[in-house]
Amino acid sequence: MTDEELAARTAEAAGRLLMDLRGGGLVSGRAMGAAGDLLANQLILAALRQWRPGDGILSEESPDGEERLAMSRVWIVDPLDGTREYVDGRDDWAVHVALAVDGEATVGAVAMPTRGRVFRSDDPPPPLAPARKPILLVSRTRPPGEAEPLAAALGAEVRTMGS
Repeated sequence: MTDEELAARTAEAAGRLLMDLRGGGLVSGRAMGAAGDLLANQLILAALRQWRPGDGILSEESPDGEERLAMSRVWIVDPLDGTREYVDGRDDWAVHVALAVDGEATVGAVAMPTRGRVFRSDDPPPPLAPARKPILLVSRTRPPGEAEPLAAALGAEVRTMGS
């Protein structure tokens, strides 16, 4: 399995687990958020340790150890980004799994389970066409000199506001 596949599959699996927890009715409120963070983190760490046992891991939900600082490959994890949104029943929360090699981000996956989406660094979606001409907002009294050339490059309209 490639690193990209591992990141995407793991983020997606953690997202499914979080959806099941939220829909199960066994816990609610802050307890559901805490359980979600814990369970998703455990799932992700288990997968990374199984498939990439020699790699380091930095997770928002685990104590950090200095051993990862000496490692070339370090997975960076946020098992439940948007805990409050998750608990409130909103759809704007996600699972993040990424890999840095020698300090450079190389792989990333973001699962948004409520939207049925997994974004992958090896298969990014095409950029969306803007619904209308972009607007570049600048200070009315001190617009930067770069605004007009930037707006021209972006095909944007410059509008002033505030001070």
